Amino acid sequence: MKRVSKTALLIGLAVVAGAGFAGVAIAAPDRDAQSTPKNWNYEIKDGKRVPKGGNRIVNADGSWREESRQGSCVTVKEKTANGEYKETRRCD
Repeated sequence: MKRVSKTALLIGLAVVAGAGFAGVAIAAPDRDAQSTPKNWNYEIKDGKRVPKGGNRIVNADGSWREESRQGSCVTVKEKTANGEYKETRRCD
């Protein structure tokens, strides 16, 4: 009788411990779901800082202008309210 009760006790402890670890894994936040605030100039991907695309200014009419820098070159992307897209690149 003692062997049966010890075996049952060990199986019961294993089930409780497994459920506890599963609960911790479910409660842990997903790091990929978090995002950096909009006013920061970088994003965090795979634990590393990655520069954001550029500084985008959106107007009330839906048009926008974005400037991004790569080294000594500046890329300007613009889109008007009626859908016209223009991209220029200037290297100093």
